[in-house]
Amino acid sequence: MNKTIIVSNRLPLQIKLDNNKLQVKPSVGGLATGLKTIHQEGNSLWIGWSGLTEEELNDGLSKQVKALVKKEKCETVSLTQHDLDNFYYGFSNRTLWPLFHYFMEYTEFENTYWESYKAVNQKFADAVLEHIEDGDTVWVHDYQLLLLPKLIKDKKPNTTIGFFLHIPYPSYEIFRTFPWREELLHGMLGADLIGFHTYDYERHFLSSVKRILRLDANFNEIIYEDRIIKVDSFPMGIDYDKFHQSALKQKKEEKSELQKRLDDHIESSKDARMILSIDRMDYTKGIPNRIRAFEYFLNKYPEYKEKVRLIMLAVPSRSDVPQYQLLKRETDELVGRINGQFSTVSWTPIWYFYRSMPFENLIDLYTSSHIAMITPVRDGMNLVAKEYVATRTEQDGVLILSEMAGASKEMNEAMLINPNNSEQIADTLKQALEMPLEAQRSRMKILQKRLKRYTVEKWAEEFMKSLHATKNLGSVIMAKRLNLEIENEVITKFRKAKRRLFLLDYDGTLVGFKDNPKDASPDKQLYELLDRLQADEKNDVVLISGRDRETFTEWFAHKNYTLITDHGVWLKTRNEDWEALERVKNGWMENIKPILETFVDRTPGTFIEEKKYSLAWHYRKADPELAQIRTIEIDTVLTSLTSNHDLSVLKGNKVIEIKSSSVNKGRASSRLLNSTTYDFMLCIGDDWTDEYMFQELPKSAHTIKVGFKKTSAKYYIKNTDEVRHLLSKFIK
Repeated sequence: MNKTIIVSNRLPLQIKLDNNKLQVKPSVGGLATGLKTIHQEGNSLWIGWSGLTEEELNDGLSKQVKALVKKEKCETVSLTQHDLDNFYYGFSNRTLWPLFHYFMEYTEFENTYWESYKAVNQKFADAVLEHIEDGDTVWVHDYQLLLLPKLIKDKKPNTTIGFFLHIPYPSYEIFRTFPWREELLHGMLGADLIGFHTYDYERHFLSSVKRILRLDANFNEIIYEDRIIKVDSFPMGIDYDKFHQSALKQKKEEKSELQKRLDDHIESSKDARMILSIDRMDYTKGIPNRIRAFEYFLNKYPEYKEKVRLIMLAVPSRSDVPQYQLLKRETDELVGRINGQFSTVSWTPIWYFYRSMPFENLIDLYTSSHIAMITPVRDGMNLVAKEYVATRTEQDGVLILSEMAGASKEMNEAMLINPNNSEQIADTLKQALEMPLEAQRSRMKILQKRLKRYTVEKWAEEFMKSLHATKNLGSVIMAKRLNLEIENEVITKFRKAKRRLFLLDYDGTLVGFKDNPKDASPDKQLYELLDRLQADEKNDVVLISGRDRETFTEWFAHKNYTLITDHGVWLKTRNEDWEALERVKNGWMENIKPILETFVDRTPGTFIEEKKYSLAWHYRKADPELAQIRTIEIDTVLTSLTSNHDLSVLKGNKVIEIKSSSVNKGRASSRLLNSTTYDFMLCIGDDWTDEYMFQELPKSAHTIKVGFKKTSAKYYIKNTDEVRHLLSKFIK
């Protein structure tokens, strides 16, 4: 039975070493809860770090850790203190974390960190590959393991891999500053499904893929090598019942000391109101901004002095990182100053707790607070906002939420604010304090209904369903992958044949694309390959291209290959002059060219290639998203103009070409077949213009498409390197 392998930086276990004795208990975090059904109840394995370094464990303890986690259906990845310092505290938390949260001033681009990040991702890959079997599914989690999907896919190409990012994905303008941007994107593209919390993060990722890697992305699908990768958003939920039932239970049990103190304050005045703030001590959470906004509120609306209290719980986090130390100091100073300025004998405006609290006390805070003020400056999701809503058993209370939190996209009934706008926060806080109970319940009812329906378990279920669905994405491609078995069959037929034809496109087939088409000239290796292929008297090598006659004369006229240019207008056989296959006019070009020039003027990075019988508008160097808009515009304009003029508008690889409708590669290849009888035909092309050849050739021909695209060809291969490798096998 196939299994699911879950991979995250940490295992869903809390492992502590006390007096040389190990203590293991399950984690209670959102991810562990969400994947509980998949992990504990299904056939699965969870791979991650135990939380203890190699230096903390001797051989005996290390074996004990492995044995204990194995009982929990887990496997450990061993990390050293050096790994922890450079991979985790270094690259993960000093490079990726600030960059992905838009804090570029805190981002460190250290090569030592990067090398450690690569090495640790390889450690995780080795651990996965040790336990993986054909047919297994892998689900990789979060920013610490961005390279892992590709490392697995390279070794196990038939494995279905999902990846989910639990933090924001930054805009292209931010991500482009990252020195190792290509490596990171390629790493993520090893997955078959890439998930984000919101559509905005999904959109930013697709933008980076299109702009940096120059890959095509249609809607939410990326064509990458010979795979279709799905990109989608899955907003993470919470264990709704756990929080809701705990809140109901809390009312029936004996009150905690914290609850008694909260009740005393509420009962001290009929107008007393609690405002709750819960975060990790992290610069992304906007804690100083929130405190200043509260101070601004007290100054602007002094009537609320001694009536409201901000309860602020800040959980310690990464206290050894300098930026976090500075944040702690700033927070302490702000709280001290405001309390010193506003406090009275019976009232302190801010209750400040710098520590973690037991779950029961968290429930006390949630249920006692009239308002939750959650104002991160950037946050992947923010589950605290959802937890607060779940605990409001009377459907009262108001949630003030930053629009920069991922949760804001699905919690429109909250009062959304800009976390950098103190004026807006203060005014919103006043509105929340004065909101009628009926209005509170109207908002809370909708929020609870949504959260109850889309829980963390539902999130995991939806992701896995989408991941399994990716197995069928390739079915739209009619061609088969040219594997070794098919290659051998083709070569066998080649050797038995008496007369053989090789119909080869040029750009994108024999050579890769260049920003400037003139730079894609043949190299020494290509000349040698074609020469040796043509040297066999049974072979006819035909280069058939949309290139102009002048260019091919310069590159190939001194060779013995047959040349067809301008999509089939001109023919040159060995030792013969150029012959016109079609009588075409080019008078239309003077009317079309000015229109193309206007698009060049409006679209930086584009240019016109003027051939004898066609015009090509190239947009390979243009901004992909702007180019996409322009291609729609230009197609509409040109189709309208050419409808009555025997002209065709062809969409190629980053190019739109206008030419005579009577000319195509299919007609030209048919002429060759009429002149000579071949018992072996191999045709390779990469573009829509080559589809005419695939369709015109007899069924016995071996037609091959370069790239994973919808095609009439029988087979497909990845790239130009594979084309050359294949052709080399036909040489004696």
